[in-house]
Amino acid sequence: MARPAMTTSQKLKKIMCDFELFSTNFIKIVDNDGELIPFKFNDQQKEFVNSWDRYNFVLKPRQLGFTTVSLAYCLYMALTNPNTHYLIVSYEGKGAQDLFEKIKRMNDNLPRDRFPSAFPSVKRENRDELLFENGSRIVSTTAGGNKDLGRGRTFMYVLLSEAAFYDDLQGVLTTIEPALMKTEKAKIVIETTANGFSYAQQLYDSAKKGRSKYKAFFFPFFSSAYEKQFRYDIELAIKWYKENNKGKRLSAKDLDKEEQVLHDMDCSLNMLMWRAYTLQDKDKNVFYQEYRAYDIQAFISTGISVFDQSKILEQLNHTLPPLTRDELKGELPDELMQYIGRGLEIYHFTKRGKRYYGGVDVAAGGQGDFSTITIFNSDGEQVASFNRNDVPVYRFNDVVRALGKYFNYAFFVIERNGFGTSLLERLRKDTDDPYLNLYRHRHFDAKGGSDYKLGFPSTAMTKSQATTDTKEAFETGLIHINCKETLTQMQTYSDGGKNRYDGHHSDLIISLMMGVVGLKANRYYVDVA
Repeated sequence: MARPAMTTSQKLKKIMCDFELFSTNFIKIVDNDGELIPFKFNDQQKEFVNSWDRYNFVLKPRQLGFTTVSLAYCLYMALTNPNTHYLIVSYEGKGAQDLFEKIKRMNDNLPRDRFPSAFPSVKRENRDELLFENGSRIVSTTAGGNKDLGRGRTFMYVLLSEAAFYDDLQGVLTTIEPALMKTEKAKIVIETTANGFSYAQQLYDSAKKGRSKYKAFFFPFFSSAYEKQFRYDIELAIKWYKENNKGKRLSAKDLDKEEQVLHDMDCSLNMLMWRAYTLQDKDKNVFYQEYRAYDIQAFISTGISVFDQSKILEQLNHTLPPLTRDELKGELPDELMQYIGRGLEIYHFTKRGKRYYGGVDVAAGGQGDFSTITIFNSDGEQVASFNRNDVPVYRFNDVVRALGKYFNYAFFVIERNGFGTSLLERLRKDTDDPYLNLYRHRHFDAKGGSDYKLGFPSTAMTKSQATTDTKEAFETGLIHINCKETLTQMQTYSDGGKNRYDGHHSDLIISLMMGVVGLKANRYYVDVA
């Protein structure tokens, strides 16, 4: 027996209880042709809405519609939840005005004449406020200079639009987060394109790694919504490609290495032609800031790093996963096993008769700098990395010694500075078991005499040469790095041996450079079994 048809009242009740149905039936947006159309979620908007949490961070490409879905949600919640407040924050005045105009247009186009009981009327409306008869209020403001955005208020929903461009995102969150209503429905959404390495990048990175209450969302430039949004530009790109390739479209056999990787990630041939079309007059690193395939690309800024960003990204796609504790059980001594998965990563088992070259950077063992180790085999493949900031020098000595012995008495290059000198002394002068396979640097005195000193001398000249050699080895493929954290640090490593951004480290790069010095020296002071 067929179910009786739903009444208008039943249909309305169902729609008002479902945000997506509400948007499809009652929200109107302006399309690319300037026409008002129903707001139907694209695949990425639907994925976001179906899995968002209380705290959310959306690293977005341009024009994928996450601001639109947030604005629609503000309006939906305000209309269906009496006496609740909503906050829309932009980074500058024009942006705030544009966002508020969009939400007011959505409100103006609601079918109040057909369903007056479903949509509370507007009690007050001005350039930055919508107050409804049900007591709900939507406010639009800017982040600039406003330190008290959340004080004395509670919010059901907060949208922080283009948050990476705020002068003080951390300060904004400090006041906003406590103002979020203590209810399951309440949410904060940070949505932004990238703006270099900043607090926003650090927050997103923490969220991505599961070290933050925020949930990270990322969508690549070839998401399905983009193909629909950019269909006119894609048609131009296809026409351009055919004109330059004897009337033929791009095919799978025509792809270069980078395009093949993207295609394997479900980037369509149409989007690859659009990408090639766009890159004609745009630097690739600038392109990645706006249209990225991987989230790490979004934060690249042209010219900030010593190392070629595209090479870093390419190598990130070809790193080996570290060996697991189960795989290494019985292979490593206990003093190393305790660090597996906790700062020590082994990518290859040691091979009999093989030579290995390691670089070491020594820290004090506090909460600031990290003590790091990078080890390569003689072919330039990274086989191990160590990275911890809580290991004092006397314990780090045991790690270096044990790791070196495991890798056939690896040849170590250790930077000769305060803590490095202490480590060198411990390794070399241990009366019971001196470690002999250490880099020595020829030193000349004022009279022209010379001798050899243990360790790598830390001077502006020697560091500059080590940086140049490492850049060359990396960018010409003489070395292959498997440690993702090392590659991440390379993104922001600038001339002068410093990291340009607060919260970013460069200790792994120092040990990387020392490892390259060892490879280049090509010495071994012990026999390899």
